[in-house]
Amino acid sequence: MKETKEKIKTLLERGVEEIIEIDSLKRKLTSGKKLRVKLGIDPTAPDLHLGHWVVLKKLKQFQDLGHQVIFLIGDYTGMIGDPSGRSEVRPMLTIDELKENEKNYISQAGKVLNIKKVEIRHNSEWYNKKKANFIMEISSKFTYARLVERDDFKKRIKNDVDVSMLELFYPLLQGYDSVELKADVEIGGTDQKFNLLTGRKVQKRYNQPQQDIITVPLLEGTDGVRKMSKSYKNYIAFNDSAKEIFGKVMSLPDGLIWKYYKLVTDIPLDRIKKLKKDVQIQQANPRDLKADLAKEVIKIFYLAKDADQAEQEFNEQFRDKKLPDAIPELKLEKKKWDLGGLLVKTGLVSSKSEARLMIEQGAVRINQKKISQKEITIKAHDIVQVGKRKFVKVK
Repeated sequence: MKETKEKIKTLLERGVEEIIEIDSLKRKLTSGKKLRVKLGIDPTAPDLHLGHWVVLKKLKQFQDLGHQVIFLIGDYTGMIGDPSGRSEVRPMLTIDELKENEKNYISQAGKVLNIKKVEIRHNSEWYNKKKANFIMEISSKFTYARLVERDDFKKRIKNDVDVSMLELFYPLLQGYDSVELKADVEIGGTDQKFNLLTGRKVQKRYNQPQQDIITVPLLEGTDGVRKMSKSYKNYIAFNDSAKEIFGKVMSLPDGLIWKYYKLVTDIPLDRIKKLKKDVQIQQANPRDLKADLAKEVIKIFYLAKDADQAEQEFNEQFRDKKLPDAIPELKLEKKKWDLGGLLVKTGLVSSKSEARLMIEQGAVRINQKKISQKEITIKAHDIVQVGKRKFVKVK
């Protein structure tokens, strides 16, 4: 009983931004009822990252208490795309793209949850059966004024950027998903608050009890500024190698250490508080704490020995100024190159614009010497490097 109370306390307090309504949720959690806990996922990208981990960890806490976790795959709404945080209309995806992304999502989520116990649903189950009168029915229950209250839409309208009718319907459709699933609780990031609240309103309009909602903080990415996202190339992915995870965590700004410790790891909060104080009084080095954090993150997805190996390789490469033992090799068809073109060809960057940015930042080296000239000559065994962790050896 005491253990259950502690689990509920952790669920309600750690890694939580806001709960609506907290008294209602507390009653539900202590009632003995098996709750239906919904997470809506639009599979608009193939990989999960630590920003998703924060939400999945909260779901795992519900699962450990015996509640029913529901993965609602937005294979129907995903073709529209969630407008949350968007400054433009999101491109529509094909069904094949969504299906491929879905496979990856479920496989990677299995690293956190007991996926066999997760109820996996698709909103195409009901939307493919709906007719035009459903749109008239649900839209009659809400007003345009309420839908355009959200900040994303206000900013776009103010800046004369289009808001499509599909995007206006998105929160209504996401909300109706909760009606079909009879959700007791829905979880999402703070940027999802409008959609989650709309779910409560839609349930009320359809004479259902309103779901309680939990919002979790957004995790900043490796740039330390914007939320973690593949779009910003500042993410730490579930499928990154142990070595990649270690290097990315070590690149975090020192000020983000504590948020990562709190949201990503299970280290007790009083221990985190003491570590922070030790840094403030200069009894601990932020670099050492970052290394410990990196190993904790790695151990979520890999073995402890993999974390130790990643730390060793990182120290040899950067602290001891050694090149990595295994550098990918690439055969090039010519010797003279435009530097940006070379970086794209080797796969060290994804585009000419990224290449230009890396060159401007002084992040490009050949044989460990900084390179900035536009035209270069390459020979066999040259090592091309971008940043601290990307290398290619020329055959």
